[in-house]
Amino acid sequence: MAVGTEIVTWVDGAWHKGSAPIISAADHAAWLGSQVFDGARQFEGVRPDLDLHSARIIRSADAMGMVAPVTAEIVQGLLEEGCKQFAPDAALYLRPMMWSRDSSPGIIDALPEATGFAICIEALPMPQPGAFSLTVSPYCRPRPDMALTEAKAASLYANNARIMAEARSRGFSNALSLDVEGHVAETASTNVFMVRDGVVFTPVPNGMFLNGITRQRVIALLRADGIEVQESKLTLADFEAAEEIFVTGNIAKVMPVTRYQERDLGPSRIGAKARELYWDYALSGRG
Repeated sequence: MAVGTEIVTWVDGAWHKGSAPIISAADHAAWLGSQVFDGARQFEGVRPDLDLHSARIIRSADAMGMVAPVTAEIVQGLLEEGCKQFAPDAALYLRPMMWSRDSSPGIIDALPEATGFAICIEALPMPQPGAFSLTVSPYCRPRPDMALTEAKAASLYANNARIMAEARSRGFSNALSLDVEGHVAETASTNVFMVRDGVVFTPVPNGMFLNGITRQRVIALLRADGIEVQESKLTLADFEAAEEIFVTGNIAKVMPVTRYQERDLGPSRIGAKARELYWDYALSGRG
């Protein structure tokens, strides 16, 4: 399903206008979910950390047991080529994807060499800071021995979707989810940060949530600006005592949270600073 209205697709060696079909009924991914993807952004004429996103889909495919049919450099080159089909200042969502077309003789596991590859680029405006609220989800993140958490795997997103849907059914934008040990992991679609006494805290990666590329970039930018950032085991009590909360992810990059549960947080000073630092980084050409 498309997230934008203006779309181009690269599949089978060529670009196509619109949302071109890429998976057949008999493909392994169509019935057993062997698909990985990544997401990157173009905005204001820049594509920050595109090389890192291009490399991550190769790692995800490897974790899924697939042999990637292209290199990270080819992925990046095709993404840059596809962006030229839009206006230079267009806000775009860039999504390379890989999936298994066939299974081994045992049927359930994917045939490593039978890997499909496609790219979908969609026009998608950058969300602006505004009324963004968080609640707490009743659904947890799986451990690495429960699911393929080391990959950005499509099969993980059914759980993310129900976290988001349940939160929105109660009037919130998103929700914190816990890991199976009871610590805060992330939201349905973003990494999360909180501020207390001028110090930024964020959950320490433990294999139960994605250590996002934007997350890592924002941590580095804040530290370079002299702001202390601690990666820690955080509980809901920590977030209840937070003075500020903000989230990072590919769609909006950095988004301050204005309400947590029923508590209004007001303007996020450090969240706004993180967003400013990220935009400066991206527009400077360092990304």
